[in-house]
Amino acid sequence: MHEDVERCVRAVQSKDARFDGWFYTAVVTTRIYCRPSCPVVPPKPENMRFYPSAAAAQQAGFRACKRCAPDASPGSPSWNERADLVARAMRLIGDGVVDREGVAGLATRLGYSVRQIQRQLLAELGAGPLALARAQRAQTARLLLQTTSVPISDVVFAAGFTSVRSFNDTVREVFHRTPTELRAHAAGGLPAVAPGTLALRLPFRQPLCPDNLFGHLVATGVPGVEEWRDGAYRRTLRLPHGHALVALRPLPDHIDCRLTLTDLRDLATAINRCRWLLDLDADPVAVDEQLRADPVLAQEVGKNPGRRVPRTVDAAEFAVRAVLGQQVSTSAARTLAGRLVVAHGEPIDDPDGGLTHLFPQVSTLATLDPEQLAMPKSRRTTLLTLISALAGGELDLSLGSDWDRARAQLAELPGFGPWTIETVAMRALGDPDAFVATDLGIRRAAVELGLPTTPAGLTEHAKVWRPWRAYAVQYLWATGEHAINRLPDRNTDAP
Repeated sequence: MHEDVERCVRAVQSKDARFDGWFYTAVVTTRIYCRPSCPVVPPKPENMRFYPSAAAAQQAGFRACKRCAPDASPGSPSWNERADLVARAMRLIGDGVVDREGVAGLATRLGYSVRQIQRQLLAELGAGPLALARAQRAQTARLLLQTTSVPISDVVFAAGFTSVRSFNDTVREVFHRTPTELRAHAAGGLPAVAPGTLALRLPFRQPLCPDNLFGHLVATGVPGVEEWRDGAYRRTLRLPHGHALVALRPLPDHIDCRLTLTDLRDLATAINRCRWLLDLDADPVAVDEQLRADPVLAQEVGKNPGRRVPRTVDAAEFAVRAVLGQQVSTSAARTLAGRLVVAHGEPIDDPDGGLTHLFPQVSTLATLDPEQLAMPKSRRTTLLTLISALAGGELDLSLGSDWDRARAQLAELPGFGPWTIETVAMRALGDPDAFVATDLGIRRAAVELGLPTTPAGLTEHAKVWRPWRAYAVQYLWATGEHAINRLPDRNTDAP
């Protein structure tokens, strides 16, 4: 979009927050770059330059605006809407792969050469993987400096920097302030939180309907791993350097996020996975506009616009849970998953609630005794085959996976039909066009709304919803009375 100068200028002049994260505006006279909605007086159009990423603006010699904090804007929806090489690379960079494994590790995961990845990222984003990872480290450093009391000496390595010198140089270059000055200028002081807990604000594009988003996560939550407490969805996270507890509370203009990490180096990865879980980088205006064009869905979209797709923090975990949920009720699926967690999950301490375990790793589940699984023999075979494929690396469901290839691999496993494959594609892979035409809730909604009731007929009608069929699913599910459609009461604690 940054190449459409006229459109970008109009967005900046109208301070349109919908375009935050789509592009960045740099001002040649001040050498500052901003988000489109920056509250300062817009510069003259001839002084504006537009960049596709914060990293590209930084490489061009511009520093971040102190007023609008452009690095904190919602991410570009493009990275979650596409499955091409650039989008897959951006999802992995956001998850911290470059910091942990280097550019060579990123290339290995994607199955391309380092040179090919460098070339494509430079062509589309104006920056290579190292620059993009550096921009993310700078954002993590700013978060730690302005929202926590973590000693600056610890912030250096927690943010992913390898030396104090590179940390100081990057902070000065990007924010035009020293680390000490950034901390001193933190607005409003530090929030009151328990020791060891970080309080963060996760931004999103308006509107956001929290009902189905949090309702789904809570209604299907695994006891011991997830819970609803004091108006927040809480769960355990398994991260590269340790584990974490997170509490996510929906507020009108942001998601309140409370993170307790065992290793601060996991901060950026934890934030990225929480944003992915809640689909916070979506563009609800574009989605709803497309779905509203169908008269059948127009009224449903109008009732509660801004529905998101509830995803997962761990694709392998979700795939296992999807198999456990085949042909059983939500309650039965939760019970089966809960037993698996108690028997094979890693125990953790949660002084603030009822979280007890991390969900078991596939390497641990690979040693399962099939006779201990209280399910039909055919589904045992499905589950154990899935676990074997995940543990052996034959099946890739990661953030950098190829969606079409993952679907084809799942289809080769016994017991994987259209419902399971599309459910995994929608919630684990994050494909915005995944569509569960055979789902019972979808078929009931079709009857109520006068849509075709056969999977083939419904799939044909759903062509008008592309590429947002996964969001159409959320609106169709919302026509029912299931608990997945309701935001739990703040005063109700749910396992």
